[in-house]
Amino acid sequence: MAAVAFELPDEVRDVVEGLKAFARKEVLTRHEKHRGLLEDGRRKYADDGRIAPEVVELIREVRMAASEAGYYQMCVPEALGGGGLGMQAYYAGWEALFHMCGPHNWLMVYAISHWAFGPSRLLEKVTDRAREDILEPLMSGRAGMCFGLSEPGAGSDASMIRTRATPDGDGWVIEGRKIWTTNSPVADYCIVFAVTDPERAKAKKGGISAFLVPTDAPGFEVQRIVKMFGQIGGDEAELRFEGLRVEPWQLVGELHEGFATALYGVSLGRVYNSARAVGTGRWALELAIEYSQARESFGKTISEYQGVTFPLASSAMELHAAHLMGLNAAKLLDSGAPAVKELSMTKAFSVEIGVKAVDRAMQTHGAMGFTNEVGLSEAWHNLRIINVADGTNEILRRTIVQRLMKGDLDL
Repeated sequence: MAAVAFELPDEVRDVVEGLKAFARKEVLTRHEKHRGLLEDGRRKYADDGRIAPEVVELIREVRMAASEAGYYQMCVPEALGGGGLGMQAYYAGWEALFHMCGPHNWLMVYAISHWAFGPSRLLEKVTDRAREDILEPLMSGRAGMCFGLSEPGAGSDASMIRTRATPDGDGWVIEGRKIWTTNSPVADYCIVFAVTDPERAKAKKGGISAFLVPTDAPGFEVQRIVKMFGQIGGDEAELRFEGLRVEPWQLVGELHEGFATALYGVSLGRVYNSARAVGTGRWALELAIEYSQARESFGKTISEYQGVTFPLASSAMELHAAHLMGLNAAKLLDSGAPAVKELSMTKAFSVEIGVKAVDRAMQTHGAMGFTNEVGLSEAWHNLRIINVADGTNEILRRTIVQRLMKGDLDL
């Protein structure tokens, strides 16, 4: 029986089922064929820490296959040539992929255009020339992009960015640094956020602009790969801009009004990470249930011990609640509501209980839970990171309190 009492729209349910079939055909088969390459860090990463060219090619293949099947661009606005599906489809699609594939089959991350890696509503605001030059390779999956917002001194408070775009003739010259820029080591384009009016930026009244920049442009440098959790490589990087010239056609949206674009991107990230946490948590919970029914101790399967199963019951309750919160927030967004409080609650709750679900599954497995082959440690790493990404849980609580204090008391 279904645990959710209301039906998703037929179009969304059909898309989710199609995505699962696509993942079985294009993602799981590639992982089976190339598992040694995709799971062995010594092969997955090149000597400089970047994702190896052979792996980048597999990523591109999945993007292009997904584009050909219509899933990659399914939530991209129709004005850009996408499917125009909303946040319900975005949430449900990601949740289903993470639930089905788990952390080992990570190429599924490229089955849908991630807002920071590929085309999304953010590109509605690019110029006509930018559309002509970059839209087709991004929509087809041949090219990828990244989102350059965070800086060494500007994390949760993104308004504190120090990167400057100084007027120079008809265009600007950008100087500054970015960090935690996911996908930047292999991206073809980057949306770079820079201060264009220091006084307005200081007063938090605008003054920040967004520019679309090819990553091979003179003055654009991937300074170093940021490695985490003891890995020998990574997909996060620190970027440095020195004398990086941009022209008027590279401006995204209105001059000095780029911060709204940044905030919308972060909101998309919160929908994605909420779905990611719930899907991964469900995958881990089901793994733990299966293991508990097979593993014997003191003459019984460990599923007969309440000390083992009650924590799993707690995760089931929490994941169910997070799933409903995510579907609700997505529907509110589709209706045109800002859903600032609701999305903040959803993201904070989902990522926290997602980590708990994985941790409990690890405990259920005992020492096996720490092994690479099971995949729970990788899942824990992934979800621990998103307790910080796109707004820390503390920042999200601050936002919730601010909305409550302003009279937004509907729960």
